[in-house]
Amino acid sequence: MIKNPILPGFNPDPSICRVGDDYYIATSTFEWFPGVQIHHSRDLVNWRLLGHALNEKRLLNLSGVPSSGGIWAPAISHSDGLFYLCYTIVHQHEAATKDTPNFLITSSSIDGPWSDPVFINSSGFDPSLFHDHDGKKYWLNMVWDHRPGKHPFYGIAMQEYDTQVGSLVGEEKIIFKGSPLGLTEGPHLYQRNDYYYLLTAEGGTEYEHSVTLARSRNLWGTYEIHPENPVLTSSENPSLALQKAGHASLVETPSGEWYMPHLCGRPLPGTKRCNLGRETAIQKVEWREDDWLYLSGGGNQPKQELNGPSLDNHPWPDLPERLPFDSPHYATPRGPSESVVRTPEFLSLLGAESLESNFEQAMLGRRLVSQRAKITTKMVFSPKSFQQMAGLAAYYNTYLFHYLYLSLDEEKGLCLQIHSCDDGNSSFPLGEEIIPVSNNNLYLRATFDDCDLQFYFSEDGQVFREAGAILDASILSDDHGEHWGFTGTFIALACQDLRGERNGAKFDYLEITH
Repeated sequence: MIKNPILPGFNPDPSICRVGDDYYIATSTFEWFPGVQIHHSRDLVNWRLLGHALNEKRLLNLSGVPSSGGIWAPAISHSDGLFYLCYTIVHQHEAATKDTPNFLITSSSIDGPWSDPVFINSSGFDPSLFHDHDGKKYWLNMVWDHRPGKHPFYGIAMQEYDTQVGSLVGEEKIIFKGSPLGLTEGPHLYQRNDYYYLLTAEGGTEYEHSVTLARSRNLWGTYEIHPENPVLTSSENPSLALQKAGHASLVETPSGEWYMPHLCGRPLPGTKRCNLGRETAIQKVEWREDDWLYLSGGGNQPKQELNGPSLDNHPWPDLPERLPFDSPHYATPRGPSESVVRTPEFLSLLGAESLESNFEQAMLGRRLVSQRAKITTKMVFSPKSFQQMAGLAAYYNTYLFHYLYLSLDEEKGLCLQIHSCDDGNSSFPLGEEIIPVSNNNLYLRATFDDCDLQFYFSEDGQVFREAGAILDASILSDDHGEHWGFTGTFIALACQDLRGERNGAKFDYLEITH
């Protein structure tokens, strides 16, 4: 059985491809480095994080991108013995206009090395590459329209891509303006029997999110919409465990079974806030006699459990509670950062800018994958000023976080404080009642219990005391605040030196139990 989500925590916009017996899913990483997570499976049931495609500065530099900018909706495919990866680096997204340069890289191996990025265009986002049976290749992306009185989601554009010259050739054409659901994005094109099938995301990436399918006998259209569209959605059914179903792609197994990975979200109990972010689930689909695709078992709503394909079971080892700091499960915002020094045995963070900075932060984090978890770390830090801080953060982005840190107070000496940021509005829940501590070698802990977050500290690693009151974990969500958010909660180790002296902190481990 497949149990959804297959990729829990912040893993949105899945693009899947199969090469032989191996299945690969690429997902969006936004402002986090390395860019483009790639998960691997041999049975579509068990998945492991293989690594990241954009793991070098020559491939990706995210300095200055806003929260939820950066890498949007990568598309992975395989043809001619090469992996092709398309992606957008969004430089800004909250204005009327969007800055969305699109790039293409290739590699003969999923493990790299990947070629230097080739700039393709910047007319919109969510690019993908279609490999036609005649050997020609076509670039697709949605087009953004900033003009007043116009729908910003202008349509899906397609243009031929010439591999020899490394650029688009011929004329661009809008091949699909979308269904009545609107907000048409995330195009993926497939060819089967006598039809070309265009799979798109529609309805917006929140609770009206949907998967739309259209088809044409001619590559360039006209594309007719599925008679029972949308083919997948959670819209208007709050009882479903998997909400926000949309942004999908398709894969066929060697025996002819078809599956559709898609984006989803799991709200915290009693709320419409998904603090784990947008995750990846998968559904079984089938082609019927009318040459249209349908969910197996009928309907168009996502299932939390379903039958896996007729493939040999291939599990991976469970992750340990303490992952070495050089594991691919860690990421840093807007990297790469010289302030983050990782070894298998310890992490060294050289004090950098604040948690609100869009430039260099000294932070390393792991995705929160369960709404209930206990996180513990051991830290050594010797602050010389109140402007020097280090500690443990529950971090969504520059506008939303809770941060327990060690610093220095002129009167109380070494002390713990909490900095919370709610939609860009800072508060310090401990106020003047900061917590004095006797040494600079501390254990810090955070527990998540659905909407509740409680910080703790210990000076001996045995007896933990509460640090402040219970905080609201639900604000660390795509669905909270005035700013667009597309990521998810990270458990982060961080260090700031607002004096610019690079005073650093050392962390021995990060342990997560569920």
